[in-house]
Amino acid sequence: MTFIEMLLDAQQRNNSMLCVGLDPDPQRFPSGLRGDASKIHDFCARIVDATADLAIAFKPQIAYFAAHRAEDQLEKLMEHMRRNAPHVPVILDAKRGDIGSTAEQYAKEAFERYGADAVTLSPFMGFDSVQPYLKYQGKGAFLLCRTSNPGGDDLQSQRLSSVEGEPLLYEHIARLAQGPWNLNGQLGLVVGATYPAEIERVRHVAPSLPLLIPGVGAQGGDAAATVKAGWRPDAPIVVNSSRAILYASSGDDFAQAARREAMKTRDTLQEARP
Repeated sequence: MTFIEMLLDAQQRNNSMLCVGLDPDPQRFPSGLRGDASKIHDFCARIVDATADLAIAFKPQIAYFAAHRAEDQLEKLMEHMRRNAPHVPVILDAKRGDIGSTAEQYAKEAFERYGADAVTLSPFMGFDSVQPYLKYQGKGAFLLCRTSNPGGDDLQSQRLSSVEGEPLLYEHIARLAQGPWNLNGQLGLVVGATYPAEIERVRHVAPSLPLLIPGVGAQGGDAAATVKAGWRPDAPIVVNSSRAILYASSGDDFAQAARREAMKTRDTLQEARP
């Protein structure tokens, strides 16, 4: 299946819009594992196993592995997810953005080394920084569009010119992704849950693209408002929660607590559907 087909299948199979973000911080691990970076795989694998029937996707953030020299553990985790949760697509959160042969190497890293089903990208350097990823048939790429951090206003909310009515930068990115850049139907957009009005605007500009929506949970995004702004029956939304699920408990019951939090968030999202 293509990445989009996998998303739609997981959405229906697990009755879910919830993406479980895997941002492992050893200093926040439960007491038996705390501070031990060699246990990153073990911690994340327990979370995956506890939530595999609740998630539309998993999203490992590569920096949390690379900072601890744990890329080998990420490879092992990707294998674990493919073996134990093959119905749940994996989005590698890398936010790469480079051109030419360098972009080709980043694409190879994401799709060949790690075997991800999709990757997050920065579109700032233009289409030739995105195109190498689209050469991988059936893989997905989410372009940063209107991100959840306050500093996103510095660039993303600026108008392309002083002429009234000209689009904001994030609207322009959404139009490119919906239109000329989306050669094989592989693109999606990243839009933060902290800005539901902008989610609604992006959805208007890009009605058929999947949206990856971080910011629910620890960042304070409103789950119900997020769904109302972005949900469409034929264009999945992938609403990410990381820390609220990963660190729901600091005890030995961390996996069970993660499952309870994931189920609560999934159900809240489902109940908000129009």
